[in-house]
Amino acid sequence: MRAAAGAVAWVGIALGAGCFDSETLQRMDVQRKALPYGESAVFADGRAMRMPPGGTVARERLADLPLDLSHQPDGGYVGQNPLPLTPALLEEGRHKFEIVCATCHGLLGNGESMAAQNMSLRPPPDLHAYRDRPDGYFYQVITHGFGLMPEHGRELTPHQRWAIVAYVRALQLSQHAPLELAPEPERQKLEVSP
Repeated sequence: MRAAAGAVAWVGIALGAGCFDSETLQRMDVQRKALPYGESAVFADGRAMRMPPGGTVARERLADLPLDLSHQPDGGYVGQNPLPLTPALLEEGRHKFEIVCATCHGLLGNGESMAAQNMSLRPPPDLHAYRDRPDGYFYQVITHGFGLMPEHGRELTPHQRWAIVAYVRALQLSQHAPLELAPEPERQKLEVSP
């Protein structure tokens, strides 16, 4: 049994070593292949590059899908989220925020998290300090990143990004709501509290 296992191991090592020799890599580099803007005898028009099929959307263009309304025609940011505010949207935004954003920005969006405490350059900002920014600004930052924050446009759909924006607005409101917005019984409790 050991002899068989040893033989299999030696065969594996021999085959693995053969895959990475310089001659094999050199052949891969100079092999015949269709290069961009090159010629090809395979197609009737003689070109190697092909047009993509109709209706295809390149992954780099996800930001241009219909929900990417972060900018107005005049170049300014969209003021309000284009999606209707519903409990389901806020729940989706909370779920995605806790997965993608809270690691750095904290569960309350105040920039206090374990990751933020260990950042040596610049900690993530407190999202509550940006209450005056339009919704399109947050969408754009989520999509393309800002400063040390990476872009999340490739991992989050436009709908998910707008859901996060809605949830960030709910977080901001929860931490800075005026007393007048509280229901009457709660307002009375808050007014009595020291």
